[in-house]
Order: sequence, then structure tokens, then C-alpha cells
Amino acid sequence: MAIKLHDSLTREPRELRPAQPDGVFRFYNCGPTVYAAAHIGNFRTFVVNDLLRRLLELEFGKDKVKHVRNLTDVDDKTIRRSREEGRPLAEVTKQWTDKFHADCKELNCLPPHEEPRAADLRFIREQVNMIEVLMAKGNAYRAADGSVYFKVSSYPDYGSLSRVKERELQVGATLKAAAADDDEKEDASDFALWKAHKPEDGDVQWPGPDGAGAGRPGWHIECSAMSKALLGSTIDLHTGGVDLLFPHHENEIAQSQCCNGTQFSRHWYHSEHLLVDGKKMSKSLGNLYTLDDLKAKGFSPAALRYALLSGHPRKQLNFTLDSLHAAESALNTLRIFKPKLETAVAGKEFSKTIVGSETVFKPAYDNLRDDLNTPGALGDIFSVIKHINLIEAIPEDLLAFNQLIFALGLNLTETAAPKADIPADIAALAEKRWAAKQSKDFAAADALRKELTTAGWSMLDRKDGYSLEPVKK
Repeated sequence: MAIKLHDSLTREPRELRPAQPDGVFRFYNCGPTVYAAAHIGNFRTFVVNDLLRRLLELEFGKDKVKHVRNLTDVDDKTIRRSREEGRPLAEVTKQWTDKFHADCKELNCLPPHEEPRAADLRFIREQVNMIEVLMAKGNAYRAADGSVYFKVSSYPDYGSLSRVKERELQVGATLKAAAADDDEKEDASDFALWKAHKPEDGDVQWPGPDGAGAGRPGWHIECSAMSKALLGSTIDLHTGGVDLLFPHHENEIAQSQCCNGTQFSRHWYHSEHLLVDGKKMSKSLGNLYTLDDLKAKGFSPAALRYALLSGHPRKQLNFTLDSLHAAESALNTLRIFKPKLETAVAGKEFSKTIVGSETVFKPAYDNLRDDLNTPGALGDIFSVIKHINLIEAIPEDLLAFNQLIFALGLNLTETAAPKADIPADIAALAEKRWAAKQSKDFAAADALRKELTTAGWSMLDRKDGYSLEPVKK
């Protein structure tokens, strides 16, 4: 069974196959803007991409996959953070790049084979070269202030990925993207390829395309240029979060195909949003979490990774702290099962006719290959654990189990960090409330919960007990 993945462009599942004669599967995913710590919503996308990378390596071979992920280290956000902190742009972006890499490592994400930076001089030149080609072809124009804009009307297929309608394009959907641009555009739907230098940019500037002023690249052109430089004019797969589908990926298609005269990506895949307690993450709601926030609450990065994979990547996932408790429990089950399986197959010989993916774990593999159905795969794994007769287990079962754990990127050696000390009076209050709830004295339970909240503690009930967490300030 080949890997089939939903294609955001054709709106149907399609097999993933390398197109180049060398058999190397080339894929690109949009990386972070490095001006602050990435939050768990960002990491849902990166973890899904890591799952895909691992599955591709199992399918095609480790040396037959080339994965590129960019870093956006020059844009309005990074420049604003640099100005606010009075530090050079490169110093600010290095700090947050290092933090991103550290978080990725803790979440057991494989590093990409290439990780280009938008502000790297080599890729600045690539971006300028593409802009000059687009200007020469009539797909881009220079504005009075020295900026360069892509002329959307020059690309008839614009909107094919997002299905954006002309009215939406003109009136609503592009206003978000247009807000950061000057009023120099010929049309509201046009987007910046090159932004002329402004005083607030400080010393962040490079020589622009021929006929344009000094400045910096627009956000969209960086991915097209870096993807082309490292993977070629046509790639096998481009991935990212659904929030990037429009306008970012739509714009990438337009500028790349107009510049190169060929299909940009043969396949597009987008993972859905992460909700927290049923709501969109935001600082104002106090539900925006980073990995450090969850580690401070005593949860392991492995539990976060498991929780992020517990829902189908193309469906919204509602994240709760309770889901992390469930993840820790599930990981513990896997940790207990692995040595039992190893002992059961010790000394047995491999069959010459069975491969790992044809064992009792085949349904789990098939679910991963079928549009990255992670909840289905996890369910299949635990069904095997529940029903397997270890006396009849064979070495291929262990091989398949290990390959599944690799594909999912689950760290079975990591455990949760010790939780913060809970004061004795708080622990006693929680026990009293739990007893009240168990005896169905809900009025008393509610009153005791309010006492806990007033004291700065949140009590989260589970089927088998409860947990206490300091209230996030």
C-alpha cells in the first residue's frame, strides 16, 4: 500500500511518488518566523511534517528523501522585535532560532536536510533574481517608492489552490496581506515581492532588483526562491498549516510558475488548526502554551508530541491539559509493552516471507499510509497490545512495532518532569473535594473547587482521579 495524502489543490487523495529520475522525494515545508518562541499550535504542523518525513524514509529509504524547511528571519515582526529590544536583527533571530531548534529536539523532530534563512545573502540573491525575471516577463512592476509588486491579473490561474473568488480577492481576503504594504499597488490583490527601505527598518536592507530601490524581500518570495535553489523548479510536495494556504501558498504558486514556466509543486498538503479548550489560542484568553509552559506544569515533550498526533492532522484538534495526562498514560503502556515483546521474541528467527509491515501491526501502518490517519494507527497499536498472544509473537512483530514508534517519533525513554510541590493544605483541600464529588455532594465539591481557585490552584478531574496545577497567570 503506497502512501496516499490528501492534495489541497485537487481536493482528493493522491499517491506520493518521486518524480525525478534519481528517485529522491523532494518536499518543502514552511518554517517559523523567528521572533519569539513557537507555540504548540505551530508545533502541531511541525510534528505532522516530521511524521510525514519519517514515513517517507521508511517507504523510500533514508537517502531517498530530501526535506527542506526555511526560517523567516527578516520580515515586519522580526524587524519590529529588533527595534523594540535595541538589538541587531541577526542577534534576535539567532536567539529564537536556537530556541526553536531546542524545542524541535525535545519533541523528537528530525532536523531538515536543508534549513535556509531568508536573510542569508545567497538566498537574497536568489530572491532578487526571481523578481527580476518576473519583472522582465511582465508579471511584476516597480512602484514609485522602489518596491516591487506581483501583478495578480497576469496569472489567470490565481486562486486555484484556495478557491478564492474574485470578489473575496478584491474586497476581503487579501486585506490582511495588503495591510502591511504601501498604497503603491496598482490593484488591491497585488502583493509585495520587494519592499523599499523605510526608516523604521534601520540597517536592514540589501540592493534591490534592477530598477528598484534598496530594501528587503517580501515574505512570499523567500519560499519560492529557496525551494527552487535547493530542490529545483518542481518539487514533489509542499506542506504547511492551513493558515498558510491563502495568501502565502497561493502567492508562491503564482510567482514560481510565472517565473519558472513549470509546475511548482506536484502535491500540496495542509494540517488544520489547534484549539485549546475549544477556543482559538490567544494571549488574552490565557490559553496560549509553549513547550516550556507545559514542561513547567510537569508534562514531558513526548506527551505533547503524542497529544498533537492524537487527532487526524486534517481535522481541528482540541487540546486540553487532560489530553496530556492521557498521553502520559498511553506512553507508559507502550513503554511497558516493548520489553515484554522483546522478551517474547528473543531467540526466534525471522521468517523469509514476512516483512514488518505484514505483521499484526499492518492495520496501523495502513492507517498512517492512508492520509496520515494517526488516531486510527494509535488505536490499532493499542488493540494489538490488548489482544496479542505474546507466546505466538514473532521477530517481525517487534520490527514492525519499532518502525511504527519511529514513524510516530515517540520517545519511550523519556518520562515527565517532577511536578511542582503541592502545599499540604492544598493537597488536603483537593482530597476533600474529590471525596465530596465521589459521594455526589456536588454543592460541597463546587464550593471546595472555588476555594482551590482562590488559593491559586486548578483541579482537573479525570475518570481515575484528578490533577492539580498552579493557575497560569
